[in-house]
Amino acid sequence: MRGKGGRIRVGIGGWTFDPWEGTFYPEGLAKKRQLEFAGKALQVIEVNGTYYSSQKPETFAKWASEVPDDFVFTLKASRYATNKKVLADAGESVARFLGQGLTELGPKLGPILWQFMPTKRFDAADFAAFLALLPETQDGLALRHAIEVRHPSFQVEAFVDLARRHNVAIVCADHADYPMIADVTSDFVYTRLQTGSDDVETCYDEPRLSEWQARLEAWGSGGVADGLPLLSDAPPKHPRDVFAFFIHEGKVNAPGGAMELQKRVG
Repeated sequence: MRGKGGRIRVGIGGWTFDPWEGTFYPEGLAKKRQLEFAGKALQVIEVNGTYYSSQKPETFAKWASEVPDDFVFTLKASRYATNKKVLADAGESVARFLGQGLTELGPKLGPILWQFMPTKRFDAADFAAFLALLPETQDGLALRHAIEVRHPSFQVEAFVDLARRHNVAIVCADHADYPMIADVTSDFVYTRLQTGSDDVETCYDEPRLSEWQARLEAWGSGGVADGLPLLSDAPPKHPRDVFAFFIHEGKVNAPGGAMELQKRVG
């Protein structure tokens, strides 16, 4: 979606998943061509593998070469950075992750997702120290950062204010167990739709797709999403890029949900 609002991209997590073979992917499509196919069908993919291990610069360059020019990858940051007991000690791990060659993606590098364990509680000084470690650029390439927290102690205005001061997006997570924080804290919005169903062709059913369509469009135009509680006052209105992912529950039909919702938002 362009024009009056920011760009809205809807995608999935990863591109290799056996149940997608013969459903999302054509029967018999070689695995080495799956990213090429997904890149033409979607506009964004969240890469989970970077959470568990580093990649070579050549790998990032190869990914970039297999998708269209306007496609982007969001990367889940290394667990070695986010699983630190004291986040102020994560500087070396943050630098190692950002320096592994991911800038080979060039303009196809989307936001970086820093995901925290469900047991990690909010400590203002601890998180302020971590957010101060996240650079605005790497090798001359602008970076955008999103953080996904999964403990209810983060549902406080102080956390929202902290993220907003650092221009870091708080992931709006539609999850069965983890808290949802829908406050906009950055110049982009990152949401993960994690309560789909393998029994629904579009992952989310029609009423829920319509709800999320309206929310994505509201965010893209600079507004707030209806029906989601806020912990703080809304920031000034201006267009924002929006990234949304069908992931976790209902993964079998995540591509169908992503393509349908993408079609609805333009």
